[in-house]
Amino acid sequence: MRPSRLLDLGLWLAVCAPPVALALDDGDARRLTTVALAVPLFGAATAVSRRWPLAALAIPVAVSLALDAQMFGPLSWTWAALVVFGYLAGHRMASARPALWFFSAVALAGLPLSGLVLRDLWGWPTQLITLLLAVVVPWLVGRWRRQHAELVRTGWLLADRLEREQQAVADRARLRERARIAGDMHDSLGHDLTLLAVRAGALELDPGLDSRQQAAVRELREAAAASTERLREIIGVLRADDEDAAAPPREESVETLVERARDSGVPIVVEHPADHPGDCPGDQPGDCPGGLPGDIDGLPPMTALAVRRVLQEALTNAAKHAPGATVRVRLASDDGVVTLRVVNDPAPAAAPAGVASGGSGLVGLAERVRLAGGVMRAGPAPGGGFEVAAELPVTGIGTAHEQVRTAAGLGTPETAAARELDLARRRVRRRLAQAAGIPVAVLSGIFALLIPLGFVSSSFSVLDPATYEGLKAGEPRDGLRSRLPVFTRDGPPDGAPAAPQGQDCVYYTMKTDSARAYRLCFARDRLVSKTVVPTP
Repeated sequence: MRPSRLLDLGLWLAVCAPPVALALDDGDARRLTTVALAVPLFGAATAVSRRWPLAALAIPVAVSLALDAQMFGPLSWTWAALVVFGYLAGHRMASARPALWFFSAVALAGLPLSGLVLRDLWGWPTQLITLLLAVVVPWLVGRWRRQHAELVRTGWLLADRLEREQQAVADRARLRERARIAGDMHDSLGHDLTLLAVRAGALELDPGLDSRQQAAVRELREAAAASTERLREIIGVLRADDEDAAAPPREESVETLVERARDSGVPIVVEHPADHPGDCPGDQPGDCPGGLPGDIDGLPPMTALAVRRVLQEALTNAAKHAPGATVRVRLASDDGVVTLRVVNDPAPAAAPAGVASGGSGLVGLAERVRLAGGVMRAGPAPGGGFEVAAELPVTGIGTAHEQVRTAAGLGTPETAAARELDLARRRVRRRLAQAAGIPVAVLSGIFALLIPLGFVSSSFSVLDPATYEGLKAGEPRDGLRSRLPVFTRDGPPDGAPAAPQGQDCVYYTMKTDSARAYRLCFARDRLVSKTVVPTP
């Protein structure tokens, strides 16, 4: 037998134990018959409780209503079934709406049952309180327990997702490192190989070389071009789509880059800002052959690296596509912004054949400058030639972004996992508040209902004096129903003596004195006494 079947068997025995024990102890034949009918019904409720938990709850509720419209009389032996199946319905149902409709239907049905069967409107509040405490409260506890289990399950799912995300972060870190290596290879080795190919192309045209030497130089130029092409292919494999703004270590200075390009035969003119001529060690305005004005040593690593890479790529492109053209370089720093401008004149001759161009250098540069917090422009210069210009912040992109986020009060971004966990927590808190608040609200509504109910009950429980005088002892109870009011009072008036032992007494309102009432007592469904209480 499956464990679930064993649990269902134990559940059935648990809900049947109280009624069976009470029936055997009482020995009443009617009670034994009732229990004999209820036990298989509780078994049917247990059998369907996993698939249809609300239908299982409806069975003990229907049994209680059939035995007593107030549901309070048989509560001594139906409480176990009501509490257990109410809890299971709350724990096993995914949606609360069907249960709420069911509770509303049972509550509304109690009013006509109390009026038509009990002929006492005060049976309805009793039924509502019994339904609330024996059924609705266990159902709310089951709902809260279900939400708590979902919160725990959500926590484990989020922990598993976090572990997978950490693995994904490690994978992205590896991809970013590969992308950084690819960028450095393109910027450094590609620059050197391009200058090597340009030098070899210029040397190949030297008339002082014989044919054998020119062939060797040609092979050198072709090998450099082939190496550049293979490097570009390797970079294409290593590059990642989500290249991050990691800060590599500082490399050679911008002065070194300029001098190395000059040594390769690239004519370079270093310009300086017009308002700082002292920054230029050259003799002629606009010509600083010795080096660049300004200093990038104090810049953030990302900004300094972006300046070097823009200068390096611009010089490489000028050597490739405009050999022999003069290149003008200007570097300035003012108002927290570093500006680099590299302009080459129109090419006097065609570019050497075989010089490879991947077409991704300027695109990668623009992204690098953007990640550093700046902007880059590249395109034809107004006077001819080509211009590359970049503007970058001195403070660095990390500081700028942090200042913006702090000013906006954004703080740490909330992740999807955190939002789901917070939503699950709010659901549990809401269910807990409902478990505590709904019974209180319903009880308050019931007590508020007692006021108009008392007025209606008093109005429809008035017994005419002439009818009272016409009642005779010994008359059957069923024969008197047509002559008595529809409803009875909500109990004896203050100061009324206790009802005689073994008699069932009901009370009716007097027309002339609301402080007193008519009392009719029945025994074996026959009228045995009538009196006015309390006695004047």
